[in-house]
Amino acid sequence: MIVIVNGAGGRLGQEVLKAAKSAGHSVVAVDKFGSPEAETYKSLFDYTGAADVVIDFSSHLATEELTSYVVKRNLPLVLATTGQTPEEKEMIFAAAKKVPLFFSANMSLGVALLISLVKKAASLLSEDDIEIVETHHNHKADAPSGTALMIANAISDTLGGRNIVKGRSGLCKREKGEIGISSIRIGSVVGKHEVMFGDGIETLTITHEAHDKALFATGAVRAADFLVGKKAGLYDMQALVEEYNA
Repeated sequence: MIVIVNGAGGRLGQEVLKAAKSAGHSVVAVDKFGSPEAETYKSLFDYTGAADVVIDFSSHLATEELTSYVVKRNLPLVLATTGQTPEEKEMIFAAAKKVPLFFSANMSLGVALLISLVKKAASLLSEDDIEIVETHHNHKADAPSGTALMIANAISDTLGGRNIVKGRSGLCKREKGEIGISSIRIGSVVGKHEVMFGDGIETLTITHEAHDKALFATGAVRAADFLVGKKAGLYDMQALVEEYNA
C-alpha cells in the first residue's frame, strides 16, 4: 500500500512515516517545511503519482486542500487533526459523501475502547454526576481537548442529550444531568483522560493515559488499513473497533 503522509515534517508525521514503513507500506511525504524521514513534496497537489490513502497530521488549516485533493483523486483520507471550524467540518462531511473518510480526534485504540466502556457505564449510571478531567503537556494550544469533547459527546448521545460544561469558576452550582469537563496543562504529559461517575455513595473512574505519541501514529496506520476498500462515508475509531469485534 502507498501512503501519502501530509504533515510529514511534524513529530507525529514523522512517527506515521516510521509506523507505515514498519507495517510494510511505501510512503510519500508531504510537508512545506520538509521532513528528515523522507524526500518531501511541498504540497499535496505536487504529487501526482500512485497512492492508496492519505493520512493527515498537519493542521485543520489544511482541510480545504486535503478534501479537494482526495476528492479529485478519489483517495481515502485519514484525518487526525482537531480544531476544525464549522465551515471546515462542512468540507469534511461533503468529502465523505464522495470518498471514505476516517475522522477522529484521537487515533488511539485504547481511547476507542474507553469510549465503549464509558457509554456502557453511562447507560447504567445515568443518574450519576459525570465529570471528565483531561491532562496534557503545557504546549497544547486548545482546551478542552478534542478527545475530551469526543468522550463528552458520546456520553451525551447515549443519554439522549446532556448539557456539556467546559470548565467552572466562581459561583456555579452544578446542575443535575450536566457533563463537566476540566482541563489541566502541566509538564510533558502526552495525554490523560479520566471519566468519573459519582452518586454520593461510590465513584467509578475510567482512565486512559498515553505514554508515547507513537501510539497515535500506529493508530492512524491501522485506520488507513481499515479504510482502504471501504465505500464513501464517514468512519471513526468506534467503527474500527466494531469491525474487530464482528
